Amino acid sequence: MTELLVHGATLLTVDPERPDPFVGWFSVGDDGRITAVEPGEPTPEQLAQAAEVLDAGGTIIGPGFVSAHSHLFTSGSRGLGMDSTLYGWIEAMLRYVLPASPEDMYWCTRHGAQDFLRNGITTAYDFTDGGLQFDPSIASFGDRIPSLDRQHAQLRAKTDAGLRSLHSVMLAQGHVPRADALAHVEETVGAAADADPSLLLGVAVSGAVQWAPTPDTAALETEVMRRYGLVNQAHFLETAEMLDLQRSKFAWYADSGALSPQLVFGHFIQTTPEIIATAAAAGCAMSWQPMSNGRLASGVASIPEIRAAGMRVGMGLDDQSCTDVADPWNNMRTGIALLRAQYKDPTAAPVGDVLMMHTRGGAEALGVDGDVGSLRVGRYADFCVVDPRRPDTGPVWDAVGTYVLACSLRNLRSVWVGGKAVAHGADLVDPQAGEVESQVHERLARIAADLGG
Repeated sequence: MTELLVHGATLLTVDPERPDPFVGWFSVGDDGRITAVEPGEPTPEQLAQAAEVLDAGGTIIGPGFVSAHSHLFTSGSRGLGMDSTLYGWIEAMLRYVLPASPEDMYWCTRHGAQDFLRNGITTAYDFTDGGLQFDPSIASFGDRIPSLDRQHAQLRAKTDAGLRSLHSVMLAQGHVPRADALAHVEETVGAAADADPSLLLGVAVSGAVQWAPTPDTAALETEVMRRYGLVNQAHFLETAEMLDLQRSKFAWYADSGALSPQLVFGHFIQTTPEIIATAAAAGCAMSWQPMSNGRLASGVASIPEIRAAGMRVGMGLDDQSCTDVADPWNNMRTGIALLRAQYKDPTAAPVGDVLMMHTRGGAEALGVDGDVGSLRVGRYADFCVVDPRRPDTGPVWDAVGTYVLACSLRNLRSVWVGGKAVAHGADLVDPQAGEVESQVHERLARIAADLGG
């Protein structure tokens, strides 16, 4: 049965097999997946057979955005470390995160998840916090097992909010027994088995070689990737600090056998031509976070060279406390501006390509493009309804150009996940949305008071 039929909009399907844009319609089945996408108007019979009809005339509809690199638990820590690079910002942010209980982490993560949904981001690769202390003097997160209770709380929060995600967990670093680390993964995978499979798209590894003291971390991550078939996204070559040390650790991943389509490099800014060529030849992907990279003065990733080498590239909103406003339109425009200014070439960042990277490209990088990232038959009906007339952006000469360059959160009329509305403007459908906000304010105020402000 057709649960929803949407018609009248200009569609940006981001389907590589058909040209965008076109005025058309699509239908959604009872499993929340798209059953048809066609140009023109549906027949009266097709309209009559739909349980719900959305007349989206005058709007532009694109796929829900994919944030290929996110830290949802930081949603209550925005505006901190405002004039710092990566490691100074981490210290400022973790001041209020480390004392948090698993229940505090639940509410902060759910706050981040609903913020994503409100802003048109329907799928996220989410790096969870395991309660590890960061030591900036040696750039390490320590040598103990992350907290399972904290990670499980963050998993519940995302699914309770209705956000699709890959749930990424950091493994032990340093001198933790291998058996203990593997048991940690077993428990994480076991907890994930009870989650809604339509929302939890998989468990993943938070690659930590950038902060590891020995190659053992790379060997452990590679073993887990192979044993459980998990994607591993590694924060790597993000900051210009300790650059020679960072680059030397690329060999740890290469020597361990981690370089493969399952390995995604997060940030990947301070690269060399040799590193790019080796990663591309192995089928690795990367995630690009332009707003975060600019905010933290990390630099500008060599996206044209990386794409030319054949790497899959997605885009992410990163920490909500270093992107501050989780706005995919601003993220796209920031990326376009940074690349064009850096290369002094408008073709360094074609507008249509950037939209693709923040939707289907992110899904391809993470290996979930069979479920999300485009408006195609068989994919979940996750989409954004954008009205370029409210407020008015002027004539629509090119729908892709208007959507990416002229529209913003103020034009976002509604957000849909699996053919169900989750937000209308800034208002979430979730009846607990207000409680989530109250819980975050109350809990973080308590933590701040305990710390003396």
